[in-house]
Amino acid sequence: MSLCFVVMPDHFHWLLELSDKHSLSQTVGMLKSQTARAIGQSIWQRGFHDHALRQEEDALQIARYIVANPLRAGLVKSVKDYPYWYAIWL
Repeated sequence: MSLCFVVMPDHFHWLLELSDKHSLSQTVGMLKSQTARAIGQSIWQRGFHDHALRQEEDALQIARYIVANPLRAGLVKSVKDYPYWYAIWL
């Protein structure tokens, strides 16, 4: 289940909760495959970087950090002005 994501000009941040059906590698592979088919070409680099949240880490705080990436990058002055993000809490 997608909890949060932001699409940046040259990368993508995604906070998700894995199901018992698919591993992280399978889930990322499906995302890459489906988006490549949708746009008609592959845009993804090989591999990915991941970070598993520990119990003490607050998923909501991590989501806020992810969504604020366009602000920190100077792309917009308000998150409301950036169209390529989603968070279940916000």
